[in-house]
Amino acid sequence: MASGEVAGPKAATRGPSWRMLLITSVVVLAAAVAFVVVAARNRSSQSAATAAGEQLRPTGIPSTVSTPLATLMALSPVKERPAPGFSLTDQNGRRLSLAGLKGHPVVLEFMDPHCTDICPIVSQEFVDAYHDLGPLGRKVVFVAINVNRYHASVAAVARFSAEHDLTSIPTWHFLTGPVPLLRKAWKQYGIAVQAPSPNADIIHSSIVYFIAPNGKERYLASPQVDHTKAGKAFLPVPQLSGWGRGIALVARSMLS
Repeated sequence: MASGEVAGPKAATRGPSWRMLLITSVVVLAAAVAFVVVAARNRSSQSAATAAGEQLRPTGIPSTVSTPLATLMALSPVKERPAPGFSLTDQNGRRLSLAGLKGHPVVLEFMDPHCTDICPIVSQEFVDAYHDLGPLGRKVVFVAINVNRYHASVAAVARFSAEHDLTSIPTWHFLTGPVPLLRKAWKQYGIAVQAPSPNADIIHSSIVYFIAPNGKERYLASPQVDHTKAGKAFLPVPQLSGWGRGIALVARSMLS
């Protein structure tokens, strides 16, 4: 197997079917809906091609990312446009704006500090990506925006960051703030969020945005997670390590 390639991805879901039904009930931006539809079609086409012994490669993705790895990540380029701005507070209580990160590649996700499903998986992928980057890791900024309006305190995002070793990334920022500002960010990035109650799981879109040093969106990826029969979230080790390597490769490509 060539360097940078991973085994063909096992079909993965983001959660049990009832969660997906809840997500589809949320009224979201047309752009978010369009993304979900396109991603589903792409994955369907990729699955059919894989079954036929082929693998489709999206045009415009970094040449260093192998086709199997791009398939695993559902990686796709996007029309370059300025990424929506935000100004929020990180896990250390420091104010951070997207405008202030210009000059650095930004890897952006949306996370729930009380999540026990896909967010810890993506957290591990971020940590792996940082280590894969080596000395370049300090030039790449890893950011998450809080999707849990019931746990929007700095203490909540600080606790999650420490529990999942995200504090080992010098450029890690888990951002939170007043709920209206959080909702604005969700809306601008097409993130669907459903929060039934303070103690219920937060149902939300999971999309990784890769933002270039010039502040423009460059790529999107769609994180995956599987579940055991008991409902515990996991991702097979080859896929988990593949994701970390893929994030690092995409981030590195934006540094050149």
